[in-house]
Amino acid sequence: MTRRQGHPLARIIRELRSPAYYLGLALVAATVAFTFVAPQILRFFQAHLGQELAFFTVSDPFLAQVRLAVGLALFSLVPFFTYWFWKAMAGPFGLTRTTRAWFVGFCCLLFYGGTMFCFFVTLPLGVNFLLGYQSEELQAVIAVGKFVSFVTVFVLAFGFIAMLPIFMIFGAKTRLCSRRKFESGRGYAVLIITIIAALITPTPDVVNLSFMAGPMYLLYESGIIIIKLLKIE
Repeated sequence: MTRRQGHPLARIIRELRSPAYYLGLALVAATVAFTFVAPQILRFFQAHLGQELAFFTVSDPFLAQVRLAVGLALFSLVPFFTYWFWKAMAGPFGLTRTTRAWFVGFCCLLFYGGTMFCFFVTLPLGVNFLLGYQSEELQAVIAVGKFVSFVTVFVLAFGFIAMLPIFMIFGAKTRLCSRRKFESGRGYAVLIITIIAALITPTPDVVNLSFMAGPMYLLYESGIIIIKLLKIE
């Protein structure tokens, strides 16, 4: 690599510097816009998960709706984030326009598929399991702020994690990490996946950890299978 080209990481940072400003403005604008519909969406979340919410300070409802608006803004802007990310990666790693388009398309597909699966399948199972420990003497009082943080972090994290096979394909295609290394590194993958799941899971219990780590490992194995089907060594 020539001095003029520079380190790949430096080139990626330069490529992302300009769109970061506009994406930041878009995130702020989208957050403001979603603030107006956040109460209705919060009611939908409550109805979907069957939860009655409470608040303990006068600012809790407003702050909860702002957090929800930020989460919705991130959710809606994922196609733009992925487009600019892969555009920045194209130069240093020699990705063709076609490859970049496939990566953007499948990242969005996996992200939204992962968030929908989490919201309609994994999240209700986790909530029902955890609240199954309440009794007549011990009833749950769920704060609206904690509820919003739990739902948004869990769902968005699930969506981003669903992109794992794409990054594995990218690593194999650019020879950063071969399929054989992915196969021989399963033990390390389990350890790293467990640590990541523990860090991003909103609650520290084993149940939510398994709901996050289990699908992550299945995605890891599916990435190996896809790399093998694409005949990338």
